[in-house]
Order: sequence, then C-alpha cells, then structure tokens
Amino acid sequence: MTATVAPAGLGRQVLASPKALISAGVAALLILSAAFAPWIAPHDPFALGTFNLMDSELPPIWVDGSDPRFLLGTDTQGRDVLSAILYGMRVSLIVGFAAVAISASIGTLLGLVAGFRGGWLDAILMRFADVILSFPTILIALLVSGIARGVLPDTRQGDYAIYVLILAIAINEWTQYARTVRGQTLVEGALDYVKAARISGLTDGRILRRHILPNILSPVIVIATINLGLAVLAEATLSFLGVGMPVTQPSLGTLIRIGNENLFSGVWWVVVFPAVALVMLVLSVNIFGDWLRDALNPRLG
Repeated sequence: MTATVAPAGLGRQVLASPKALISAGVAALLILSAAFAPWIAPHDPFALGTFNLMDSELPPIWVDGSDPRFLLGTDTQGRDVLSAILYGMRVSLIVGFAAVAISASIGTLLGLVAGFRGGWLDAILMRFADVILSFPTILIALLVSGIARGVLPDTRQGDYAIYVLILAIAINEWTQYARTVRGQTLVEGALDYVKAARISGLTDGRILRRHILPNILSPVIVIATINLGLAVLAEATLSFLGVGMPVTQPSLGTLIRIGNENLFSGVWWVVVFPAVALVMLVLSVNIFGDWLRDALNPRLG
C-alpha cells in the first residue's frame, strides 16, 4: 500500500521548512485578501457612480501629488488601484480554483477507469489524452473562447465570460491528472490488498472509491496545487489578450491590459502593481507546490 503523509505530520514539515512556510504564508495572505475583498478593500471598484475624474491618475501615496485615500494610486477613471487588485485577484482565483476542480475531477475519474479496466478503454482514453496534450493550453483556450464568442450574443458575452474561461482552461488540464492517476492505479491494482478485495466480492466501484482512490491522492494534490498557479496565469494571459474577463469584471490580467495601454503616458502604477500581485500569487503557489511534491514523494528527491 502506498505510504501517505498524515496532515499533522505535513503541518510540522511546513513549519520546519522556511521555503514552505514563506510560500504558503504569502499564498494564504493573498488568497484570504481576495476572498475578503468586499470587507477590506477601501473602495468598490464596480461602483461606477463613485468614480471622480478629478481623482484620476493619482500616484501611489509615497509619490508627490498623491492622495492618502488611495494607497496605490488611481487609474485613468479615478478607480482605486488597490481595491481593483483585490477584486481582480478574487476573479482570477475563482477561475483558477474552478478550472482546477473540474480538470482534477475529470482527470482522476478517467485515470481510475483507464488504469483499473485496461484494455481497449484504456487505449482509447490515453490516446485521446495524447491528442489533447499535443495542443498548447493557450491555443485550446483561445479556440474555446472564440467559439463561445461566435455562439453567444454580444449582450450576454460578459455574463458568461467567467464560465467560458473556466471551461477553456480546464478542458486541456485534465490530461495530466488522467495519466498520473492511471499509472498509480496500475501499481495499486497489482497489490495484494486490491486482489483480496476482489476475492471478497467487493464491486469495482467500491474498490476504486474505498481502497485505490485514497492511496493515489498525493500526486493529485501536488498537480492541483501547481496547476492552480498555472490556471491563474492562463486566465491572466487570456484576459491580457482581450479574450478573457471584460472591463466590467476585471481580473488581474484585465487590469494589466488596461494599465499597459497607459504605461507610456507615465501612469506606471496601474500596470506595475497588478503585475506584482500576479507574480507573487503564481510564484508562491508554485514554490509551495514544488515543496509539496518533494514532501509527499520523498523518493523523488
């Protein structure tokens, strides 16, 4: 049976590792800040009626000509940059978590079935996964987004933008889970405890759910952690290209795109601070995911 790390033991390892502790702390701080954005943001970036053009393009508080009401300055519409970052990060994380949850669920299910059943079903699922893997994530995401834009009416595209983004990112990422879970299932399925469960008359579904699945969750958790950062980055890329979240529901990528349009006019803070927030979020999640992989799979070290 595959060895697993108990949550309490993993927690002690996190506390004992500066790399894990710092990366997990930064990621947790950013995620919690985004989750509680409605309560901690100084202003509501969606309340267009509260914007004042007299407050537009104000620099950060440590630069001459700033306003203490706006810690990181304002954009060209007078919107508080800090509040926009908190709400934008919230949108990016919703897309990231949802895409990871969908791709992990689909990939784990297909990997379990392929590894446990084998035969022609295994061959078909894995060849289909190989086909999907041959296309870059961004290319498939652009294709899905383009199809959605052609099918949905212009007046509803903004309403469904977040769902299209989630689908566009998740549709390519399930293959990593499927291939990993299939390999782990093949190993677990050949062990004595699974053979004993079959002899005892347990159904295939019960064996998969109660015996195999709990013992293959470690690599799934590792992949999901790393893919969260990649999903947020993919969302930011699509939004920066103009095929992601609309201006009325800005994500970090949308904010970077808006700021980039005014970068050469001297309003550098509108693009720099959202970009820094994106880098910190993706980097901290990826570093923690890399450490988690080593902790849950010590033989890889």
